[in-house]
Amino acid sequence: MIARNQVRIAKLTRGVSVRQVRMVCGLILYSYLISHFLNHALGNISLEALAWGLHYHVLFWQFLPVAIVFYSALLIHGGLGIWALYERRQFRWKAIEPLQLVLGLSIPLLAAAHVIGVRLGHTLFALDRHYPQVLHGYWSTMSARLWLLLIVLVVAWIHGSIGLYFWLRLKTFFRRAAPFLLAGAVLVPTLALLGLYQGGRIVMKDSADPAWRAVNLSRDKVGTPAEAQTLETIIDYSMIGYLGLLGLVLAARGARALRERRGGMITLSYGNGRTVRVPKGLSVLEASLRHQVPHASVCGGRARCSTCRIRVIGDCAALPEPSNREAFVLNRVGSASDPAIRLACQLRPETDLSFFQIFTPQTIAARRGAPSHIGEERYLVSMFVDMRGSTQLAENRLPFDTVFIVNRFLGAVSQAVIECGGQPNQFLGDGQLALFGLSTDRRTACRQALKAAARISRHIEELNRFLKSDLDQPIRFGIGIHGGEVIVGDIGYRDHLVFTALGDAVNVAARLQDMTKSLGCEMICSDELRVTAGLSAEALPRQDVEIRGRTGPMSVCVAERADTLSSLVDDEKAAAA
Repeated sequence: MIARNQVRIAKLTRGVSVRQVRMVCGLILYSYLISHFLNHALGNISLEALAWGLHYHVLFWQFLPVAIVFYSALLIHGGLGIWALYERRQFRWKAIEPLQLVLGLSIPLLAAAHVIGVRLGHTLFALDRHYPQVLHGYWSTMSARLWLLLIVLVVAWIHGSIGLYFWLRLKTFFRRAAPFLLAGAVLVPTLALLGLYQGGRIVMKDSADPAWRAVNLSRDKVGTPAEAQTLETIIDYSMIGYLGLLGLVLAARGARALRERRGGMITLSYGNGRTVRVPKGLSVLEASLRHQVPHASVCGGRARCSTCRIRVIGDCAALPEPSNREAFVLNRVGSASDPAIRLACQLRPETDLSFFQIFTPQTIAARRGAPSHIGEERYLVSMFVDMRGSTQLAENRLPFDTVFIVNRFLGAVSQAVIECGGQPNQFLGDGQLALFGLSTDRRTACRQALKAAARISRHIEELNRFLKSDLDQPIRFGIGIHGGEVIVGDIGYRDHLVFTALGDAVNVAARLQDMTKSLGCEMICSDELRVTAGLSAEALPRQDVEIRGRTGPMSVCVAERADTLSSLVDDEKAAAA
């Protein structure tokens, strides 16, 4: 029993990284922020409501077990934030990551005066400071401390919200929950700041009464000038100490960079002829970012996916051992047994290294500044392509990897469509709608669509060979093709317009694609499309099927393997010549 429990604990801790520890500590601190902000928001009601909320807030967070967890999380999260400043050698080219780090490191400086004045004042001098005393101290002088208090509230909330976004953005429910989370992220701090403002107004109004001042500004609540001076001295020294600590970290970064350069440079060879020279100590992904070499990394180098995987060429004996987190991820994707497979975000080579990227980054250019299309009716060929078994693919695979494989599938389909003269139009989960005939006649459009189906088959076959070691079974697909009169134009709202086609022909193509599952084939097209393309009646097997939404059966052509269509189209072209 003990041995089995030890194995379970080892498996559990194997997947834990420093980032995850920091995230858990951050969630604890964010929970404290929510509680504190909701308490502030009660100031919009009355001072009595503020006092009532503070009672329960303190009752929970100063309960000894909760207090131990809270202060431990505070120290660990802050320490790991400083460690992140030292450890991180290269940031992704996005402002949000360094922004989050800067905001987090600024919180102790901004919050020092408030925390020391309230918490340390209570500990050292038994000062009983609550909302009336704190709000009067800030609002009566309107000093810089008031603005620091308001700024630290906003900064802490933004820092925590960014961390929460990084954690939740790739969860399956995030798209549905995002509007509600955004509403909460805006409303909670807004109500808290308004509550402090209203509370301050009430306190300043009540402070005109000598009796109120005698009760709330007594010596046991606000302290003596000597005690205040002692707290000010502690505040000054704590801020100097913290700035000195940050200075030491920056100096340590500089010393490390100098030592790494003096310790020697290493060469990274990407397997495509590209080489870069970097100091020892950089991860392969950081080296790629520094030299602007495209490198797949969906999670941003956090070891939460395996899309940055590389295959090392040559001897792997000189490579450092994988960390627990790297070993966990590689084990999840079935690559733990191969020492040549490593995560680029975790591998920090000490010697020259040759490798190639397992997943080549794909760059999709967005259509910018394209002219608007007014609706018109015209003949187009619609092709629906769908990936089979994507649900099973995602069951034992990291979400990032599933998305990456689906993107590679859609990329292979899109490439085939474009090569044959078509246009990828809509991406529907793991499927795609492509249009043919936007700039050609009917016969050409039909032949292009059939040729594209054959080329899709070849591209998917190449993709299956490329991903052979990562897939339990090859990627399968279904294609439905039909031509007819459709309405084309920009569909959508304001800035969210999409050029697409609507009509019965599009719906029929979708139904035919879905029918490939029951008929066990890769491609089904309408017999009408075969005739328009100029293929003979014996070119493809035909049968009559019922199409949902249409009256009467429809004659369709079935291809068990789509790659046979290429030779059919070429043979008909040669016969016509």
